[in-house]
Amino acid sequence: MMRALAVTPGKKDSLHLREVPDPGTGEGRVLVESLAVGLCGTDSEIIAADYGEAPPGQDYLVLGHENLGRVIDAPPDSGLAKGDLVVGIVRRPDPEPCKACAGGEWDMCLNGKYTEHGIKGLDGFARDRWRADADAMVKLDSRLQDVGVLLEPTTIVAKAWEQVNRIGQRAFFDPHTAVVTGAGPVGLLAALLGVQQGLDVHVFDIVTDGPKPQLVRDLGATYHSEPLPDSGIKPNVLVECTGVTPVVLDALTCRAQDAITCLTGVSATGKQTRVDVGALNREEVLMNGVVFGSVNANRRHYDAGAEALAKADPEWLRRLISRRLPLESFAEAFKHQPDDVKVVLDLEAGADEGNERS
Repeated sequence: MMRALAVTPGKKDSLHLREVPDPGTGEGRVLVESLAVGLCGTDSEIIAADYGEAPPGQDYLVLGHENLGRVIDAPPDSGLAKGDLVVGIVRRPDPEPCKACAGGEWDMCLNGKYTEHGIKGLDGFARDRWRADADAMVKLDSRLQDVGVLLEPTTIVAKAWEQVNRIGQRAFFDPHTAVVTGAGPVGLLAALLGVQQGLDVHVFDIVTDGPKPQLVRDLGATYHSEPLPDSGIKPNVLVECTGVTPVVLDALTCRAQDAITCLTGVSATGKQTRVDVGALNREEVLMNGVVFGSVNANRRHYDAGAEALAKADPEWLRRLISRRLPLESFAEAFKHQPDDVKVVLDLEAGADEGNERS
């Protein structure tokens, strides 16, 4: 048996630590020791019973989709060896599969029958050990051990930037200014990838102190606490990372000619906002604008994200992780602190004791 952090899907505030069976070989041929899991808004929404689906025949769901692990055992033909640093890919193709999943683009699944570790139909990585096949994980440079848990959120913006650049090829595209709305982990990582592309990056958030403004400045980007319309900036590319409705509307209306806007934040529903759809449509048409949504990632984006992290300043990446707590302190980890950027649960701490109990 081993430790796992789990919820009862559909039951609000059911987060608990429990013992679960060791992963069977049916889950995959590579055995991995969990090192860390990152926490995000998706986890909080699952705890609030907004969504979340247990594996078939199981009444609990192990949380944890942002992950980092170390290979314990792998077959010789897997391309992996004991001690390798790996990250499990969150989404897995649907069983049919649809044409998108069959082509390796499971992030664009057409029938919604995909599964996701720690979210939909598959246990997550917040457990001492897990299994998967080699094609369901990505090997990381050993130098990323302290920060490799950031790979999954990096894949989200790696995909966003890939799609921006692909869309740009529809015609003449020579971007020079980018805006990122939101200075949370996803926003900061979006800014990192924008800077790595040589763009003049501007990050907008409401906070005026704490670590976020300096993290932005240390990237060589510009931090703003005023609303985007007040800044006068007309970016060629916008990456919206908040899901906050007024901010989304700003991202749709404050940009340069031929601009591309990528929406990555998921908005809350139930509140009405007055929008002049005619004016919005008129502006999009006359300015050749593009707005698209992006969620999840496929293996190509994991590889791109790993490359981006390897090129980044490791000390800057370490500063994104504002708190590290042992698995047993999960309740404290989910209590937001003013200076939080990314909170991580350390599964190495206490793992040996858990193994002794089993």
